[in-house]
Amino acid sequence: MKPIQLPLLAPYLNTDTVNAFFRQFEKEVDPHVHVFMIWDQAGFHTSQKVKVPNNVKLIPLPPYSPQLNPIEKLWQYLRQHHWSNRIYEGYDHLRQAANDAWHEVCLKSEKIKTICRAKYVKSAVI
Repeated sequence: MKPIQLPLLAPYLNTDTVNAFFRQFEKEVDPHVHVFMIWDQAGFHTSQKVKVPNNVKLIPLPPYSPQLNPIEKLWQYLRQHHWSNRIYEGYDHLRQAANDAWHEVCLKSEKIKTICRAKYVKSAVI
């Protein structure tokens, strides 16, 4: 059984952070498995400096369409159930809350499927 990796946490998001995500992703996913990722068109996602692994195909969302992005449902769920109406003593406390929520929610595949369900994705699956 593969050990559970800690989430990649960063105080900001830019191209270097996206590349760090892909480096970690490559360690977690068999290189023979082809992965499709729904990807918004934020500047740090579309930079020519982003190094996408060979087994990953990015499916871009239309610009300014957060309602189509399944990950937005996850952020909303985490804010509503884990992060809102709390006082954080500082960045380390906030980071621990993010890590706790990750373990509580994001490592449970059935829960993620329920939260991030998008009808248009399900209808596209053959």
